[in-house]
Amino acid sequence: MAEFAVGDEEFELDGRPVRLLSGALHYFRVHEAQWAHRLRMLRAMGLNTVETYVPWNLHEPRPGTYHDADALGRFLDTAHAEGLYAIVRPGPYICAEWENGGLPDWLTGPLGPRVRTRDPEYLRAVDAWFDRLMPQVVERQIQDGGSVIMVQVENEYGSYGCDQVYLRHLTDGLRERGVTVPLFTSDGPEDHMLTGGSVPGVLATANFGSGARAAFETLRRHQPQGPLMCMEFWCGWFRHWGGEETVRDPRDAADALLEILESGASVNLYMAHGGTSFAGWSGANRSGTLHDGPLQPDITSYDYDAPIDERGRPTEKFHLFREILAAYAAGPLPEIPAAEPVLTGPVQVETAEWVPLEEVMDALGCQETETALPPTFEELGVDRGLVRYRLDIPGPRRAYPLHLAGLRDLALAYVDGERAAVLEGHPATVEDVPGPAAVELWTESLGRVNYGPRVGEPKGLTGGVLHERQYVHGFRAQGLRLDALDDAEAVGKLPFRPLDGATTGRGLYRGAFEVGGAGDAELQLPGWTRGFVWVNGFCLGRYWSRGPQQGLHVPGPVLREGTNELLVLELDTPGEPHVLLT
Repeated sequence: MAEFAVGDEEFELDGRPVRLLSGALHYFRVHEAQWAHRLRMLRAMGLNTVETYVPWNLHEPRPGTYHDADALGRFLDTAHAEGLYAIVRPGPYICAEWENGGLPDWLTGPLGPRVRTRDPEYLRAVDAWFDRLMPQVVERQIQDGGSVIMVQVENEYGSYGCDQVYLRHLTDGLRERGVTVPLFTSDGPEDHMLTGGSVPGVLATANFGSGARAAFETLRRHQPQGPLMCMEFWCGWFRHWGGEETVRDPRDAADALLEILESGASVNLYMAHGGTSFAGWSGANRSGTLHDGPLQPDITSYDYDAPIDERGRPTEKFHLFREILAAYAAGPLPEIPAAEPVLTGPVQVETAEWVPLEEVMDALGCQETETALPPTFEELGVDRGLVRYRLDIPGPRRAYPLHLAGLRDLALAYVDGERAAVLEGHPATVEDVPGPAAVELWTESLGRVNYGPRVGEPKGLTGGVLHERQYVHGFRAQGLRLDALDDAEAVGKLPFRPLDGATTGRGLYRGAFEVGGAGDAELQLPGWTRGFVWVNGFCLGRYWSRGPQQGLHVPGPVLREGTNELLVLELDTPGEPHVLLT
């Protein structure tokens, strides 16, 4: 069997120097039926390795309850079959523009800033998760006939903290669980990041988008020996709802890649193929130097302006990279695979039935709780979704502003059944609310922060509600988890009613459509405001008229020949009584 090692200057495979030409591809952002195609695209670009994160919160949505927790192993087997080495970055924190940076909300809710530290309660949860996860990695290491050649310790920890006791616990834990391939850390090429995130005796790598020579000079000051590697070469970037398009000039990216390779270093393209953050798993950032500004939620598409686009097609950047990488590859590059099939012709889908949002909440939401102060999403067990808060303003009293202290994300406010305001972030105020009055606050999570000191911050109403300067007490709160709509049987029991040709209001809309010639498609929702879409029970993710994303990617394997089902959960104002697949 092969042996992979970290030499004094280069990586070594069976004692011979080898350069890692790697690309990031997240198995959880690509439909499993399309894994093989995307991996072949990596090989055709000139790569010999694939890198992936592992999102803990996706696979353990509730403590001790696992969801598709063996997916990583299947992906690694597919990578091996396609002739690629694999780099695994298991977390427990991954960033990745992913909800909560991959940390489960049921853990960050009660622990807050104690996560990503030596805190015993946090470490117990991490250890239990790694006990479940790591056998998939250990069984597939290269010396045992698999594809795994390196495993990461935490992720960009120097951008967050400097708890060396925590990092050593993770390092020792990986070894104790049977990881024998080289371990590594990855951080920005800054002194404080490298000193905070590196582990003595573990290979340090750097993350950057340009300036390779200067970055490696900084890395060498901290690590005089060992192979140089850019573990994240940011060849594109992500986008936020309401933000601008982010596009990197392909030639500029190609020049930056060439500088890395001419420095004698290995590289991991971040991203080689970004894919899609399906099912509302997109994360968010906080603006401002200290990450204390307004929330910036990430769009559903994770195209990332990558060399392989969201649909798996080669771009100009792909061809430029392929030309450069060919000079460093071990032999001729494979032919570029044919594109995946696309949908035959546009299909208009009529939304023929609907259920008001209140009835969806009553039927599929968690049990309503009564508390003095509003509970957070985490206290209600809602990871992705929304919470309806109901409160009564006593009276008689004059009209005063209603202040929502610590509002996270977005809320639609109703006073005595009438829509009063759409509120975002803090401070948030509903003007001129008299008493007595019945108030409803429909609060949505737009994605948990995935990077910086605000990772793990709670969602919902986190600071109480004041009428003028007086706290309002007595809340009835009910949450609706997004994954409740994945239950086809429960959704089928909802009291759908005919639309009679016009969309009505907030709620769940359903339609059926025929497909002859299934393949990759894009879903357009003209005039619809904000919500989520399911096709045949597969959640495509969030749409939002705010842009810049205008359509949702529909993987071809989600569609089927013949009759298909569409569900649209509109959380604000619906548009045309149809949507369009192109």
